[in-house]
Amino acid sequence: MNRVGYYNGEIAPVEELKVPVLDRAYYFGDGVYDATSVANGRAFALEEHLDRFYNSCRMLFIPFEMSREELTGELEKVIRAFDGEYGLLYWQASRGTAYRGHKFPGKEVKPNLMIMLNPIHPDPMSKKVKLITMEDTRYFHCNIKTLNLIPNVMAAEKAEAMGCDETVFHRGDRVTECAHSNVSIIKDGVLRTAPCDNLILPGITRKHMIELAHELDIPVVEESFTLEELFRADEVIVSRSGALCHGAESIDGKPVGGRAPEILEKLFAAYEEKFQKGTGQK
Repeated sequence: MNRVGYYNGEIAPVEELKVPVLDRAYYFGDGVYDATSVANGRAFALEEHLDRFYNSCRMLFIPFEMSREELTGELEKVIRAFDGEYGLLYWQASRGTAYRGHKFPGKEVKPNLMIMLNPIHPDPMSKKVKLITMEDTRYFHCNIKTLNLIPNVMAAEKAEAMGCDETVFHRGDRVTECAHSNVSIIKDGVLRTAPCDNLILPGITRKHMIELAHELDIPVVEESFTLEELFRADEVIVSRSGALCHGAESIDGKPVGGRAPEILEKLFAAYEEKFQKGTGQK
C-alpha cells in the first residue's frame, strides 16, 4: 500500500479506515501522538520516540496499556504493508470512545490506537529555508505531544501564504520553537537551543543534534534566546523528525545566517550519517 492506515488492529488504505464519531480525539483532541521517519523498511530512532510517546500518555493520564513490545509489533505491521521508499510513520492514542463529557470516562473505556504511514519526499539538508515569526499563543503544556494543534496549523498556513517554510514562535521577546520544528542558533561557534521546559516540545532531532555537537566538539548551551539574538545569529537551524535539519536563509524577509557554514556542514553531515546507519543504509 502507498498510504497505510491502522485503527485498533485493522490495517487498510488510510482513505478506507473509519473512526467512531465518539472517539474523544474527534471532539476534544483528547489524545497524544508521535511520529518518525521510515526508510529502507526501518523506523528511525524508534525507541526514543516511544519514550516520548509513553511519557506524553503519562502526563495526560491516558491509560495506554499496550506494552512497548506490542506497540512496536503493530507499528512494524504497518511498515511491512508500506511499499514506498521513504515515509512518515505517525501514531496516536486517544483516551477512547465514549459519549461526550469533559470528565474522563470510566475505566471500562480503553484507549484507541491509530497509525498512519504516508510517503514523503524530504528536501536535502543542504536546502535553506525561509521563516516568519509569530507570537506564541499556545497553552502552557507544549512539552506534551497532544493532538491540540490549531495554533500550529494556523501558523503553518500563514507561513505558506507568505511563501515561507516555517513559523518561529515567541512569547514576548523569548523565542520558543517553531510551528512543527525546534529552532536553534549558532553564535560564536556555540550551538544554543531552548531548554526543555513546558514551552517547547523535547524534539528527538534536537536531542540528536546536541549529542552530535558534543561528539564534534561544538560547545552547546541549553538556554533561551531572544528575537534579537535569533536575527543576529551566525546560523539558524530548524529541526524535526520528518526533515531532520535545515539552515535558514531569511526570517520575516530579512537575510539571516550564512556566517558559520562550516559548522552546519559538519553537523548536518554527521546527522546524515547517523540517519543512514539508523535505517540500515550503511
